[in-house]
Amino acid sequence: MTESNCLKILLVEDDELFRLGLVTRLQREVDLEIVAEANDGETAVELANQYLPDVVLLDIGLPGIGGVEACRQIKEQHPDLPILVLTSHSQTALIDRLIAIGVSGYCLKGIEAEHLVLALRSVAAGASWWDKLGTTEIYAEFSQKNPINTDETKLIANLLTQREQEILALIAAGKTNSEIAQVLHIATGTVRVHVHAILQKLDVRDRTQAAILALRMN
Repeated sequence: MTESNCLKILLVEDDELFRLGLVTRLQREVDLEIVAEANDGETAVELANQYLPDVVLLDIGLPGIGGVEACRQIKEQHPDLPILVLTSHSQTALIDRLIAIGVSGYCLKGIEAEHLVLALRSVAAGASWWDKLGTTEIYAEFSQKNPINTDETKLIANLLTQREQEILALIAAGKTNSEIAQVLHIATGTVRVHVHAILQKLDVRDRTQAAILALRMN
């Protein structure tokens, strides 16, 4: 984040009209700033190096080296830079490649604007954000690697980051977002985006269901 607490975004999209629509919508958020735009993979890699954004919002179907290769090169040079993929492609083989590369999230075009904004804030805060297909693929991948001992605890541990597991445990202990923020010494807003990510990844409706799931793990 910048000193002004504005989230710096590199937007990578080759469809000019769609990109303009994204810029228009995202710039309505006071804490989001699009610092650079690219319409091909090579430019995306160059601008990531030049601007060092907080998050990259990237389409996969790009000209040139393509979106997947652009993701790979960006992650190779900046391992901690979160990439949120926004695309119309939903093949499970593609999701496998994205998981292997280490992108932080995957959204299908057509996602509601408020959910996209939340996804950007989530991955920037260190969480991850996957649509239903992506979450299903993660479950399937884990099950294939653990065909004999695929218990719920290990499955959830595989889905959630360490920070998300800490927050889930505190939710199960009945802590509010502000109390969790105090315990972990992070901002309440950061807790909020982590909680949203946890609910989405565990496919539960609310904190109560998440807490029940956490208690079943113990």
